[in-house]
Amino acid sequence: MRGQESLQASMFSYVSLDARVPSDHPLRRLRALVDAVLGNMSGVFDGCYSHTGRPSIPPEHLLRALLLQVLFTIRSERLLMEQLDYNLLFRWFVGLGIDDAVWDRTVFSINRDRLLSTEMAREFFERVLRLAEWQGLVSDEHFSVDGSLIEAWAGHKSFVRKDGDGPDRPSGRNPEVDFKGEARSNKTHASTTDPESRLYKKGEFTEAKLRYMTHALSENRNGLIVDVETTQANGRAEWEAAKKMIRRSVKQGATVGADKGYDTEEFVSGIERLGIRAHVARKTVGSAVDGRTARGKGYALSLRRRKMIEEAFGWIKTVGGLRKTRHKGLAKLSGQALLAFAAYNLTRMLNLMWPKAA
Repeated sequence: MRGQESLQASMFSYVSLDARVPSDHPLRRLRALVDAVLGNMSGVFDGCYSHTGRPSIPPEHLLRALLLQVLFTIRSERLLMEQLDYNLLFRWFVGLGIDDAVWDRTVFSINRDRLLSTEMAREFFERVLRLAEWQGLVSDEHFSVDGSLIEAWAGHKSFVRKDGDGPDRPSGRNPEVDFKGEARSNKTHASTTDPESRLYKKGEFTEAKLRYMTHALSENRNGLIVDVETTQANGRAEWEAAKKMIRRSVKQGATVGADKGYDTEEFVSGIERLGIRAHVARKTVGSAVDGRTARGKGYALSLRRRKMIEEAFGWIKTVGGLRKTRHKGLAKLSGQALLAFAAYNLTRMLNLMWPKAA
C-alpha cells in the first residue's frame, strides 16, 4: 500500500540528540578523547577570562567546532556556522542542544588572539600528545623530520615594490597586470595583502608563489606528530626549524630521519653535536652522511619509516584544508597548523586504540 506524504510538520520531538548519533559512529570515540584533553585544559581556560562580566561562549565549544572544520574539510567559518545550525551530528559533537542558537561567525575572529592563538593551539596539541604518550603510542628514540609549503592567502597582483617607485598599483577588482620583464624578489617587493608571506619555490621548474612553510617532527612507531613549527618560506627554513624542534623534543642518543634536502654538512653535523644520530637520505654526490652510518640496518629502517610523515602532510593539506591557508599572517597560520596536526594525531589515535571500530 502506498504511503501518503504528510505536509504537516511535527511540533515536538521525543528523540534525544544523543540518540540520533549511531552508537558505533567514529565521532563518539573521538569526542571521548577530545573531552579528556579539554577537561585537563580547564585551568588554562580560566586564565583567559575575567571573573566578572557577561558569560562567554564556552571555549570548549569553539575548539570542538574548529576541530569539525578540520575533520570535515569545511572551507570557511561562515560555512561551519551554517552547517552547525542544521547538522545534528555537529551540534552533538560541539555540545549544543537541538534548540540552542548558533553563534555568529565573528566570534572566531574576536576570540582568535585569546583562544585560537599559537600558544593556545600548542597547548592543545601538547595535551593530545601527552594522551598518546600515556597510551604508549609514542616512541622516544626514533624520529623523522620534514617540511612543506603552504600557499598564502594572497595573489601575485598584491606583490608590489616596497618603495613605490614601480608602475602604479592596479586598482579595481581583478585588474589586468603584466609582469613580463619585471624582476621581482622578496628584497624589493612585498604583498599588500599578506606582507609576511614570501615569494618562493622549491624545485627548479616549479612556479613561484606567495607561500609559508610548516615543519613537523614525527615519531617512527606510529607516525604521530610530536612537534610543529611554522616559518616564512626561505632556503634555510627547513634546516633551522628542524634543529629547533630537535632541541625541543628529541633526547640524546635518538635518531632523526629526513629526505635528501637535509643532507648538508651544516645540518648533519649540527644535530650530531647535540648527540642525535642523523639518518638522512644520502645525495648521490657530496653526501654529509658517512658510509658507515648508511650501511647500518637502523639507517635503512629509518628511511622506510620516514615516509609516514608524508602521510601527515598529505592529510593536513587534503582533509585539513591547509593546502592554502585561510588566514593572513604567520601567527594565525601557526595556530591553524598546530590545530590541524592535533586533529591528525587524534584520528591516528582513534585508529590505533580502536582498530576494528575505526
